Amino acid sequence: MSDREMLEKIVQALAEYLKRDAASIKAAHHLRDDLGLDSMAVIELLYKIEETFNLQIPDQDLPGLTTVGAVAGYVQKRLAPAPPARAPKSKQSPSQSKKKK
Repeated sequence: MSDREMLEKIVQALAEYLKRDAASIKAAHHLRDDLGLDSMAVIELLYKIEETFNLQIPDQDLPGLTTVGAVAGYVQKRLAPAPPARAPKSKQSPSQSKKKK
């Protein structure tokens, strides 16, 4: 899912929750100051986002989710595939590192 699609999905969820036109909600809008969500409404919204995207938002991440764009970026990052794990470098055994005489 692209960043734009993610943002649109979150804006749509917000619009439904707020019973507003999605076009009136911008990425830069602050959830509390601009959209008027109180702390309970923010939690309800984030719960809806957790359900929509099948993820869990830990409590310690909540303070950073203050704008529509921050929420979209957070969800995008959480849904991004993990980079492939690097294989650990193999160490030579002590017998291999000694030079033959």
